[in-house]
Amino acid sequence: MNKTMLVMQVCILLVMLAIMPAKAQEDLAKKSQNPVGSLISLPFENNLYIEGGTSNQIANVLLVKPVYPVNLGKFNLINRLIVPVIYLEGADSKDLRRRRRDRRVDLGIGVFPGTDSEFGLGNIQYQAFFSPAEPGKAIWGLGPAFEFPTNTDSALGTDKWSMGPAFVVLTMPGPWVVGCLVQNIWDFAGESDDPDVNKFSFQYFLNYNMKNGWYLTSSPTLTANWESDGSEQWTVPVGGGIGRLVRFGKQPVDFKLASYWNAVKPRNGPKWNFQFTVKFLFPK
Repeated sequence: MNKTMLVMQVCILLVMLAIMPAKAQEDLAKKSQNPVGSLISLPFENNLYIEGGTSNQIANVLLVKPVYPVNLGKFNLINRLIVPVIYLEGADSKDLRRRRRDRRVDLGIGVFPGTDSEFGLGNIQYQAFFSPAEPGKAIWGLGPAFEFPTNTDSALGTDKWSMGPAFVVLTMPGPWVVGCLVQNIWDFAGESDDPDVNKFSFQYFLNYNMKNGWYLTSSPTLTANWESDGSEQWTVPVGGGIGRLVRFGKQPVDFKLASYWNAVKPRNGPKWNFQFTVKFLFPK
């Protein structure tokens, strides 16, 4: 199943990029890569996680990530939602015995497969960045991040309400877009029987834009679960990919294909993440 899904993602990207001619889109491509830019967008980011052990257990996480900026005079309020739709492949009894004391696979995104396969909605996040409407060479945004217990099954997220600060900073010299997005959230309400939440994430993004809307990219998200034991806290992916901004008539669409290997991960975490993104852009 995992190979079929990966092949489908590759084929879709290759077909789209081969049959859709595009004019030079460098400026719009760079603007779409700015997390706090004044651009309405609707990204669909599909992540295929592969455990990489003897079982090659998988999880597929589709993140719907709409962005809606609002002008407040000298500042913009950048509203960002992250809505996860999750499929978890269950582990068989033999694999669970192999895992011994821990029956859950930590994907670094707060989802844990059990013995049965699960499909449903995970916990939704909302980020609100306040950013200067007329930024200088250094572009920044600061605001709160919230996570809501919207999971449709206990395997798909914790039943805790969480919040914390989020900060993004970047610069866009020449063809480059370079920056990072950092946040940490803690639980403040919810089911007392659920584990406490103290999660950190650091996403750096390094994009090099070329002619005709093509670009090279590396934008992994490093995560730490501070409630885990020291050796089990971090997930550190390494990798990158390629993308292109094209137009379907007047509609600009950004396609991206990337893969990441987890150089550091919890004992039962996945080794690989194959990512395919389609982002619809709505310039004003």
